[in-house]
Amino acid sequence: MNTLFGMYHTIGVSLSALVLITFLLAGTVKGMIGMGLPTVAMGLLGLAMLPAQAAALLIVPSMFTNVWQLMAGGHLRGLIRRLWPVLTMICVGTFAGSLWLGIGSGKSMGHALGAALLVYALCGLFLPTLKVPPAAERWLGPLCGLITGIITSATGVFVIPVVPYIQGLGLDRNELVQALGLSFTISTLALGAGLFWNGELGGSEIGASILALIPALLGMMIGQWLRRRISAIWFRRVFFIGMAALGVHLMIAG
Repeated sequence: MNTLFGMYHTIGVSLSALVLITFLLAGTVKGMIGMGLPTVAMGLLGLAMLPAQAAALLIVPSMFTNVWQLMAGGHLRGLIRRLWPVLTMICVGTFAGSLWLGIGSGKSMGHALGAALLVYALCGLFLPTLKVPPAAERWLGPLCGLITGIITSATGVFVIPVVPYIQGLGLDRNELVQALGLSFTISTLALGAGLFWNGELGGSEIGASILALIPALLGMMIGQWLRRRISAIWFRRVFFIGMAALGVHLMIAG
């Protein structure tokens, strides 16, 4: 029990409340648009704690919700055959980045997190859906996976450039949702391994992450309820504008 609540005792009541509210909001975003939980969590928690602490907190909520997303649909085997080079290079990039960079505590990592959020938001707002030619998958997929892994190891954000790449493969909606869940699951596992290697993920952090799963799941239910009642296009636009504002703030403040 001490392990389960230890990190929350250490960070205090105010920061603990921020963690719970953040994962409620992050879960709502994921329930609404099918992604965004780690990005929202890293962006908001990055305002008040070190990126490594924020990344450790998101491991269990991200893993659980992405496996849930991954298991929906019947395309898993085919997606693994198609995406294994990307997934492999995500792991390689994350492990290499964890040895080389790691999620540090300096202002430079806060700036890097802000830059990643801003690029992600600008891509979501302005970048048209890419069309990846089948012939390009052989080299572009591993390259996107490697870059995504390196960015993941430094910032805890694992959406750039792999999300635009997967969206450009011409998958149908169910395949796309499952493919994103597969990519995010592998990224979460690789990030967790990198944090553990660098001594940033122990019993206290895992316990705190388990508790963060509760508001994340509640938020997902709220998001699914909202999805039936408001425009998903409007919600996505507001989400990306918010991520851009967070990114700019973190780039300035570090």
